Amino acid sequence: MSENPWTLEEGRLALVTWNLNSVRVRTPRLIRFLKEHRPDVLCLQELKAEASDFPSAQVKEAGYEVEILGQRTYNGVAVLSRGPIVRKAEGLGDPSLDGQARFLVVETLGLHVASAYMPNGQSLESEKYAFKRAWLDGLNSWLRTSPLARERFLLLGDYNIAADDRDVANPDSWEGSVLYNDAMRAVVWEGFREGGLFDLFRVGEKRPGIYSWWDYRNLGFPKNDGLRIDHVFGTEDLVPLVRRGFVDREERKEKSCPEGTKPSDHAPLGVVIDPVEAA
Repeated sequence: MSENPWTLEEGRLALVTWNLNSVRVRTPRLIRFLKEHRPDVLCLQELKAEASDFPSAQVKEAGYEVEILGQRTYNGVAVLSRGPIVRKAEGLGDPSLDGQARFLVVETLGLHVASAYMPNGQSLESEKYAFKRAWLDGLNSWLRTSPLARERFLLLGDYNIAADDRDVANPDSWEGSVLYNDAMRAVVWEGFREGGLFDLFRVGEKRPGIYSWWDYRNLGFPKNDGLRIDHVFGTEDLVPLVRRGFVDREERKEKSCPEGTKPSDHAPLGVVIDPVEAA
């Protein structure tokens, strides 16, 4: 991973996911991020706001089209793009799962792009973990049956799952948690693969110890006691286009925003790919 992950090669695309942990709190960070780094596609999660409260005018002034699936106080996802954007789907098509704003698919830059905010689960014994299992089953069903997921499809988001030991600073302390257990690993390595998806970040960055989330508590970020629970998965036709994966750790630092807004507990994670026209 380079010192500056935003040194982009001419003509390639940066596709990024970022759990913003409240767009209203972090609007200054978001707008500065867009103007400074110019990702081609940015998927956001945990907006904690309805579409009417999203800073759409500022985002458009920064050069982006946007589609939003918002929800007051909780959840909420969006996709921002430097190109034209068409809303294709929202939710998983199951009323028992779609009461929360967690899944939005758009078409942009020749790609089908989904922004997903997967449930956390709270604890293994809780109803929230049962909902997490049901929601992930619903997602896997959608991946197997939706024509949108057949080709040139990317699933970016906060998965709330660490895929393997390379993604966890202290695996023993997290083993058996809602973020890291056999069932969750099976969702990633068996369920998503059955749905035709591959871990595009790992295509471009194979080294361990690169994380995207650090707990606010217990000096998680200064100690680099983190997990990679944010991911970019995509269809097999995109694998040859991947050039690298990266995490923007600078955005997780307290002083990284001149406006002084506290950082999210997640850092932006992305992949750099060749344009699909080069396929």
